[in-house]
Amino acid sequence: MRPSFDPTLYLVTDTQLCRPRPVADVVRAAVAGGVTAVQVRDKEASRRELLALTRSVQAALADRPDVAVVVNDALDVALLAGASGVHVGQEDLPVAEVRAALGRDRLVGLSVESTDDLTAALRLPDGTVDLVGLSPVWATPTKPEAGPGLGLAAVRELAATARAAGLLAVAIGGIDATRAADVAATGVDGVCVVSAICTAADPRAAAAALRAELTPVAAR
Repeated sequence: MRPSFDPTLYLVTDTQLCRPRPVADVVRAAVAGGVTAVQVRDKEASRRELLALTRSVQAALADRPDVAVVVNDALDVALLAGASGVHVGQEDLPVAEVRAALGRDRLVGLSVESTDDLTAALRLPDGTVDLVGLSPVWATPTKPEAGPGLGLAAVRELAATARAAGLLAVAIGGIDATRAADVAATGVDGVCVVSAICTAADPRAAAAALRAELTPVAAR
């Protein structure tokens, strides 16, 4: 049975942006403020370091089994940590092979940056992907390689297509509390943030401010 997964407010971690605070401390505070899922991401970390980071986040959320902890890219780390799942990008391991390695009891997310990406995802066997990450809504310095933003109209169209196929859709890229309501109004199942929480002086308050803007998502 796959873990429960509420993508309403999905935090993607950034070790550099959290400093000097440990990532686990930021995650714990953010979840107290309303974050519903966490993706552990650190592009600079070794696999050993990423495993230790993932386990530290899991330990910080030991009393919150309702909050899924997903690993970015690293299938091996997700398996070793017993994480809730893994999220891969278009240039990472083939998502069908990731699903085969994970089995049916974990979550698999896939980044989607265009209509063509989503069309390819929908051609995969049923159950390969649980969630698509529509990326980026707006250009963002935390992932400059993602290119120009999709814009709200494209996000709305992609989210509707994903939902019709039975997939969850979240949006990421340039989202903060001033933009979250507009993104929620596109019909996505959740919003992903990085710097809006990781750089905040008070991650709990930042998460609460974001959740306050996400009533349309939380009500679904």
